[in-house]
Amino acid sequence: MTVEELVRKAHAEGASDIHLVSGLTPRCRVDGEVRELDCVRLTPDGCERIVRAFAGDALDSAVRAGELDLAKTISGVRCRINLFRAQGGWSAALRLLHAEIPRVEDLGLPAAALELSGYGHGLVLVAGETGSGKSTTLAAVLNEINHTAFKHILTLEDPVEYVYVPDRCVIHQREIGRDTASFAAGLRAALREDPDVILVGELRDLDTIETALTAAETGHLVFGTVHTGSAADAIDRIVGVFGTGQQQQIRLQLSQTLRAVLCQKLLPRTSGRGRVLACEVMKTDFAIRSLIREGKTHQIANVIQTTAGAGNILMERAVQNLFQAGIISRETYLRALPDGALADHAPPAASGEIFGLTKIRKNDIL
Repeated sequence: MTVEELVRKAHAEGASDIHLVSGLTPRCRVDGEVRELDCVRLTPDGCERIVRAFAGDALDSAVRAGELDLAKTISGVRCRINLFRAQGGWSAALRLLHAEIPRVEDLGLPAAALELSGYGHGLVLVAGETGSGKSTTLAAVLNEINHTAFKHILTLEDPVEYVYVPDRCVIHQREIGRDTASFAAGLRAALREDPDVILVGELRDLDTIETALTAAETGHLVFGTVHTGSAADAIDRIVGVFGTGQQQQIRLQLSQTLRAVLCQKLLPRTSGRGRVLACEVMKTDFAIRSLIREGKTHQIANVIQTTAGAGNILMERAVQNLFQAGIISRETYLRALPDGALADHAPPAASGEIFGLTKIRKNDIL
């Protein structure tokens, strides 16, 4: 079976990822679980041929580094690909992306997320574990800007995942390693390229974060991702990258520039097919800005809980709403609760309004 046929088969089964490993039959991840595909076992030579075909002119770089990130469209499906050596042989992991960039309102995001595309400046963070849909959320928000505003959007990605078709906006998508040396270098250059909106694929080092904060301070709208489990943890992660002597200055900058944090989880549905999005929302207000400035991020959850009317919602409440609506099981609800959350008095599952969330249709498959 060719790679093209594998991608078509996995895509038809609703897979999010494909794993190609020497000595094993191809595997795919469906609704969070890795399953076997009905295919022949891969040989070492077969894996190496696949890797060579993917890598193309970048093969020498992959051999030197032992891994390579890239993105390709295969059988009409956009794929983010990682090639890597393990135990002397080559393997590949493919992330299958949506054929089209989804609309914000179709992702099951809280209503407050619809406001993100309307921000004029500042920093917006999307947090969550790997595979929680951060890239999809950001692509949907940027595409909303593309269709509704006359702006210049510049993205820094590793690699480029979703490909935008310019509508009202001018869009430049720069890939790390191909178009610019690093996130930090691309971001520094971006400040001289007249962007209105900047997407930084990942805020993971001091130089990148420092430049992103500067961009947000100087009137740009900056979107970035972090790998944390809550809005408060996202703030701590940003501050913690800096040395003790700089942290108070960074807290001050964050308190002035941070507009919102979304923290995402994808959870299996009770129907047994597809996953649904649970999302924590923190929009900054006077109280949250004060807590950031004073280093009291442990109190942010309390403020989120008491400002639900403004669109804020804790992950604990978002997960509970899905359980009450019968969209996720009790077991999933208990596993998804943040560390330290109390579930002893979990409400019985019941249909009804979902507090703080836009309407979620049972047949939405993420």
